[in-house]
Amino acid sequence: MKTTLDLPDDLVQRMKIRAVQERRPLKRLVAELLSQSLNAASLPAQATALPRSEHIVLNKRGFPVIRCGTNAPASRMTAEELIATEQQALLEEDMQRAGISL
Repeated sequence: MKTTLDLPDDLVQRMKIRAVQERRPLKRLVAELLSQSLNAASLPAQATALPRSEHIVLNKRGFPVIRCGTNAPASRMTAEELIATEQQALLEEDMQRAGISL
């Protein structure tokens, strides 16, 4: 189902960067983060980490926060490089959906 959300620009930028870092579509990342957050809301209050990974923790509001090392590739990239990488990933995804090979 499609929907429209009015989100803060900085949040959208952070999600886009994370999607690029994880090399997956933005909509899949957003759906997973929302799902994890909703699932976490039903967990006991003392639960602070998701079982799949020690790198994913829940903040005070129950939203997942992914902690990555300081040596992560994206930590050495400029904002322009991250955006270019994201745009390339989106182009490749669009081309794949259209059945066009690069």
